Amino acid sequence: MGRLKDRVAIVTGAGQGVGLGVARALAAEGARVVCANRTVESGEAAAAGLLRDFSDQGADARFIRTDVSDKESVFSMVDETLSEFGAVDILVNNATPTGGTSRLESMRDEDMDAYMKVNYSGVFWGMQAVFPSMKERLYGRIITMCSLNGINAHKYTAMYNGSKEAARTLTRTAAVEWGPYGITANVVCPFAASPSWEGFERFDPEAARQIIKGNPRRYIGDSEADVGPVAVFLASEESRYVTGNTIHADGGGHINGVAWKMELPD
Repeated sequence: MGRLKDRVAIVTGAGQGVGLGVARALAAEGARVVCANRTVESGEAAAAGLLRDFSDQGADARFIRTDVSDKESVFSMVDETLSEFGAVDILVNNATPTGGTSRLESMRDEDMDAYMKVNYSGVFWGMQAVFPSMKERLYGRIITMCSLNGINAHKYTAMYNGSKEAARTLTRTAAVEWGPYGITANVVCPFAASPSWEGFERFDPEAARQIIKGNPRRYIGDSEADVGPVAVFLASEESRYVTGNTIHADGGGHINGVAWKMELPD
């Protein structure tokens, strides 16, 4: 316990799903966590839960309303974090749009742009904003949540796949450029329960069942218990020689791929 004591972490999209689970795992190790979330209710609830459950471990938490698709909002959130806590040691790029499928030939520009704004530009701005603090302290941990969807190029989700893969290569580039300053940058591709997964289960229960059945661990992960510890390791001093990697926290689902059999009408 206390592996992240006095470290300051920002988790975007911390109000639910993987972001919430990771925020809780970081707080359990004593981190001071900023829950950067667009929706006020879930962001406030996340920060309150961290304070309630992990104050005894030395954790602290704040909610800062943030729209990662807006550059000014991202930089303002980082400035507020620096004013409150004096540093940023850990950035978890987790916020992402949910829902939406389309054939490539009929995809609208505005849909592609919306995903790129959040999944790529939001990550880019966040990394730029935290870099000075990390460079000054010669310590930085950047963790970007990406997806097997992009790596395996699952059909009908090109806007999600492309934006996540862009963020993945951006993160790996940061690992190369910023390594001399004590900054590591890694990618996690999780498979865990979340509102988007629950929506998919409702949309196609049989496909969801087949995906879980084909997973070597035979269950869908828990964001806090299964993905959170991976983020804690990557956020800690113990991972100082681990950078530029893509880690699949998915029960082995990436090994043979998943049963992505979705079909859309012509």
